Amino acid sequence: MNTPAQQPSGPEPEGGHESEGPEVKDRVYRSTSGIAGGVLLLAIVGWLCVDAVATGEGRAPWLALATLLAIVPPVVAYTLLPAVYAGDDRLRVRNPFRTIVLPWGRVATLRAGYTNEVVSDAGTKYQLWALPVSLRARKRAARRKMRATGERAQGVDVRTAGQAPGAGGVSRRGGAGSAPGGTEAPERAPSDRAMDELRELHENRQTAESAQGEVSVRWSYEILAPTLAGVILLTVLLAVT
Repeated sequence: MNTPAQQPSGPEPEGGHESEGPEVKDRVYRSTSGIAGGVLLLAIVGWLCVDAVATGEGRAPWLALATLLAIVPPVVAYTLLPAVYAGDDRLRVRNPFRTIVLPWGRVATLRAGYTNEVVSDAGTKYQLWALPVSLRARKRAARRKMRATGERAQGVDVRTAGQAPGAGGVSRRGGAGSAPGGTEAPERAPSDRAMDELRELHENRQTAESAQGEVSVRWSYEILAPTLAGVILLTVLLAVT
């Protein structure tokens, strides 16, 4: 599922409601290309099923409806729903089939490997589906960093070759790995940058009194129930066909 195109968008204010409290301050991380892929899949499945219902004969319309009921909820769960909400007091992880709320005081660490994970102080691991790891993006970032390092090294060699500043010397500034003003900017993949921001927020807030509490896990029955019903209905229809 983790493809190079699935890169998380930058933090943005959480929308969708006007409630007061930490929700307003939450930073939201999503996979924008994952959402786009989900919309495309839903459009294709919807078009095929609607066409089967409208033009099909016999059990075909019922099979199409059962297929629609069995496929749409998982597609929504894996592409549109995943999100990570980072507030001042807690981290809320919305994965395909469950939502986990971890106060910062109960977070032990945030790990980035082949997947991005948050680990509670009890040792339980929760994958961050909204922050998929792209190895290709990491390689691109590493190559850019190496090129920027090489350019800066060449600039140092030129300056130390006897060309004094102000006398026609060459100054290599603002390369691919430099920020405005000549300062070095770290080259990181988008998901790794998001994890860095979450680690910084965790470090700053883990000892706050308001960031303590219990870890809660809620299963997404609104996704599981229709999926199970669709699978059962589809199985029954195929068995009697």
